[in-house]
Amino acid sequence: MDFAAKPVLTGERTVLRPFTARDADTMWEIVNDPEVVRFTFEPDTELTPERLRAWYGVRTADPDRLDLAVTDRATGELVGEVVLYDWDPAARGCTFRTLIGARGRGRGLGSEATRLIVGHGFERAGLHRVQLEVYAHNARARRVYEKAGFVVEGIRREAALRDGVWVDEVLMAVLEHEWAAHARGAGDG
Repeated sequence: MDFAAKPVLTGERTVLRPFTARDADTMWEIVNDPEVVRFTFEPDTELTPERLRAWYGVRTADPDRLDLAVTDRATGELVGEVVLYDWDPAARGCTFRTLIGARGRGRGLGSEATRLIVGHGFERAGLHRVQLEVYAHNARARRVYEKAGFVVEGIRREAALRDGVWVDEVLMAVLEHEWAAHARGAGDG
């Protein structure tokens, strides 16, 4: 099992597809969105359009991670990304992260994109565990993750200094048997 094959995953509202270098300009706008910065990047992260072009230009070559562009199915507009990374083949686990720009928020695109990529990880790539970290004050993201079946495993208290305030990091994960039960339950409603 690895992430060498980069799928296109289609939902009712979103299409997840491999990145291309052409996506860098839109991603530059997205990563500079104040809410994305507030909840995603460390304050000392230095991003430039050139670095993003290089980054997104090679994402399709990595067999140990899966970076997919989140697009609005109705318009084709790129609104963010979802990523499975830090793949541990022995434990059949990896870490998940996402970011959705302003034009993609509040419409269920992030929730569907999360379910699509996590489902792919369990159902097609053979994962046993998917974990993530989220700032405690990011209530929107925590709701998305809980709806996708993630459960809180712990809290790293005052783990990051953001805008002059210490914030907690919440550790969450979902296991393959939990995902299967959650996915069955979601199909019942």
